[in-house]
Amino acid sequence: MKINKIDHISIAVKDIKALGKIFSDLFGANFGPEQEVPDQKVKVAFGNFNGSKLELTAPTSSDSPISKFLEKRGDGLHHICLEVDNLEKSLQELKQKGVEPLGKISTGSYGKKIVFLDLKKTGGVLIELKEK
Repeated sequence: MKINKIDHISIAVKDIKALGKIFSDLFGANFGPEQEVPDQKVKVAFGNFNGSKLELTAPTSSDSPISKFLEKRGDGLHHICLEVDNLEKSLQELKQKGVEPLGKISTGSYGKKIVFLDLKKTGGVLIELKEK
């Protein structure tokens, strides 16, 4: 399976504006507007660090996976997103290696197809695959 690049690193937050201001003040990150991702029950904002992206992710409902994450752990690193050319093909290759998706392929930010992988098979790190 070919990974094109690390697309972004995501931080789960209760307040996008508050953490965005911290990262802007401390590190000069320039965050774009918040956008809602209904399939994931979250809103996100992306910050840019010279071409590298940081995603701040906040829940939009109490049954969002991010709500559950924040209840258990508080604000913090949530996942790493890897970009692939063909999501279905990549999943087939991973399934042959014993890695299953967490749920079905869905729509992420900017209308891109995404899926999360079972972190029991990825060393405890939540990985999101995003189709180019």
